[in-house]
Amino acid sequence: MQYFDTHAHVGLICEDPIEQLLVIQEARQASVARLVSICNSLIDFTRIYDNLKSASNVYHAVGVSPSEVQSPGRNWMETIEQSAKLPRVVALGEIGLDYFRKFGDKKSQIELFITQLDLASKLDLPVIIHNREAGRDVLDILKDRLPPRGGVLHCYSENAEYAKRALDLNLYFSFAGNLTYRNAKNLHETIEVLPVDRILIESESPFMVPADHRGKRNMPKYLPLTARFLGEMLEVDDEEIARILWENSNRFFGLDD
Repeated sequence: MQYFDTHAHVGLICEDPIEQLLVIQEARQASVARLVSICNSLIDFTRIYDNLKSASNVYHAVGVSPSEVQSPGRNWMETIEQSAKLPRVVALGEIGLDYFRKFGDKKSQIELFITQLDLASKLDLPVIIHNREAGRDVLDILKDRLPPRGGVLHCYSENAEYAKRALDLNLYFSFAGNLTYRNAKNLHETIEVLPVDRILIESESPFMVPADHRGKRNMPKYLPLTARFLGEMLEVDDEEIARILWENSNRFFGLDD
């Protein structure tokens, strides 16, 4: 069995380059064979990309998250375009809207989001979408601006009815360790309405640790716990859910198995 962690903030787990490579090594020992590194800022992207150059099983997304709306960086669009040409850069993200933290104002967040969606279309990349308490605006924008390669609603937090509406678009739905929480009824109900070929999982490390490790810092090596929980929900065994998720993840990012 092998697993694909579609969203991990390696740079937030630890800052030391050697420790970051150890995180990747521990993940591989837990059968997490591939991982997409996510950074909120372009400065972080450059640093983490350089740190993990030797890790051939680590892929990267580049983009400006809503948390950086007030300071995306000088010539940030050109930086994304150049970074997208680097080996193993497979998506633009994470991008989106966050009305919970109130980063900047809504208008500025929306402008940043739309600009990057259009840039992803130009670069022929899928997008990794952040949505926190902005579901209506996210979906309205994606109806008109979702790139041809599609996108993933990462760390899905909406309900089943929202998922049904989003299924009309070329979107995948990624679930983190909070899927394993007993009180996550909205997520459990969402799984019931989704086609299995539109489901991904992620660690979202160092956040959203699976229930078995509550109170600890999350790590990519815990990803199989989320996969097994999902398999139980879908009534398939560990090998079958691992195969399904592996194929879905590689298809979304345009990678060979």
